[in-house]
Amino acid sequence: MSSNTSGSDFLLLEFSEVWELQILHFLVFLLLYVATLTGNLLIIFTIAFDHHLHTPMYFFLMNLAMQDLGEISVIVPKSMMNSLMNTRHISYSGCVTQVFLFVFFLASDVFLLTVMAYDRYVAICNPFQYEMIMNMRDCIKMVVTTWISGLLYGALHTTGTFTISFCSNIVNQFFCEIPQLLKLACSDSYRIELGVVVLSVILLFGCFIFIIVTYIHIFIVVLRIPSVRGRNKAFSTCVPHLTVFSTLVFTGSFAYLMPTSKIPSHFDLVLSVIYSMISPLLNPLIYSMRNQEIKVGVKKLLRLKYPSNST
Repeated sequence: MSSNTSGSDFLLLEFSEVWELQILHFLVFLLLYVATLTGNLLIIFTIAFDHHLHTPMYFFLMNLAMQDLGEISVIVPKSMMNSLMNTRHISYSGCVTQVFLFVFFLASDVFLLTVMAYDRYVAICNPFQYEMIMNMRDCIKMVVTTWISGLLYGALHTTGTFTISFCSNIVNQFFCEIPQLLKLACSDSYRIELGVVVLSVILLFGCFIFIIVTYIHIFIVVLRIPSVRGRNKAFSTCVPHLTVFSTLVFTGSFAYLMPTSKIPSHFDLVLSVIYSMISPLLNPLIYSMRNQEIKVGVKKLLRLKYPSNST
């Protein structure tokens, strides 16, 4: 097939030819999807309805939860539906849409996590100037910039991927992943998008280095805090962020930079599941488990929704 044949379908990875195992795949993905949906929606509604959480850090966290919801919703429902219907097909336009939206949400995620590192740096290293630097107007500008940058990033990668000609329609992944699509290219035209991918990874590691340097400064300041409670509070807001970003960077980079094989690889599949599904699932868990304010906000939200009957 060629990329000019817009009516052609792609064939996604089939987890198993055994119907019972396909149903198992459907149930596992359904469990992960519902858990991710529930966790991120809880964070969004908790921050939205609790005025004590209307601060820059939680404003960023709410947008991160929205991006995580979008990222997983682009790929998982289609994979579950294919398993349930015992099919592997995704339309050409569906594949284009999936690539665009997935890269859009993923890139926005990375940019926003970088902004969140800067927010923590200002809050801990320059606390007296925090309200002036991280005022709500500028925070909204930062968030809008991350969304627009992700949109442009998605358009760039989608254009670079689907201007090439494909010699096969068999994608060795459970969604339309760019490295697997580039493997199907008929000519050297895929090198343009390959170059874009390499530049993207370089930019990703640039963000990672920025965050590492930022946290080195943060930890130096935190270790000087005389109060144990103060140190613990500072660490509780920084460690989750660093954990989330590190997981995303390393698994995503491996998935995009490793040479793709002609046959389905379990390692490729595991990497893709971690950065595309596990990261959005872990974000609300990591932030809520280590953040007392989120825990209190969730309890308030649940009491508001399900008030106890007084006797």
